[in-house]
Amino acid sequence: MLENFLSNYLDITALIIYGIGLATLLIDRNLLKKILGMNISYAAIYLFFAAKGYVHGRAPPIIVDGILDADYYVNPIPAGLILTGIVISVSITAFSVALVISLYRRYQTLNLDEIKLIILREEGE
Repeated sequence: MLENFLSNYLDITALIIYGIGLATLLIDRNLLKKILGMNISYAAIYLFFAAKGYVHGRAPPIIVDGILDADYYVNPIPAGLILTGIVISVSITAFSVALVISLYRRYQTLNLDEIKLIILREEGE
């Protein structure tokens, strides 16, 4: 049991971090904290991909000393996926912050419950 835990500690850490991010995203009513929870979840996914892509004892995929055997190198695809994911998550975060700023300018609050009450009041008038 302890051996499995020690060999999978990055997976377990990624799962815990993802749980924290997901809980923040689902439970908190503040829009900026929801964006923060979303980014924490993204970081956990990147950690998981990095943990799965790393193989102990292998070199980066740069041909050195004429070694062409693929078993000598780490697979570069997880690193590429992580970089692509980071670019996408930064774009989504920027768009989300822009929407939150727009909502704040209109409703003067970041609390979802208060925004909902204001919208219901406006519809009722």
